[in-house]
Amino acid sequence: MAEEEDKSKPSEWVKVVSKRDGHSFIVPREVAMVSGFLRNTFDPEHNFMEGAENTCTVDERAIIVEKVMEYLCHKHLYGKAGARDEIPDFEERIPPDIALELLMAADFLEA
Repeated sequence: MAEEEDKSKPSEWVKVVSKRDGHSFIVPREVAMVSGFLRNTFDPEHNFMEGAENTCTVDERAIIVEKVMEYLCHKHLYGKAGARDEIPDFEERIPPDIALELLMAADFLEA
């Protein structure tokens, strides 16, 4: 009976793979759920293969996927911060040479 509960319960971790470079990024499911695209992809009710395998392939370079995952962690960590809480500026972490590509990927992933 406990085995049946474990199979129906989604994994706490998901893998996001860069299709162009093949690099994998393993992130907590709750962090991935910050992205609208990943939330729908990993939702077991939508019956996507990615949801069953807990792996999603994204057609972006690894550096872009890495920065998006880093931003999702930042947003998850500071998303519920109060108005008086100090929140580090994420903009400082973005190299200018990838800014436009990162913006387009973040828009696609609904980050």
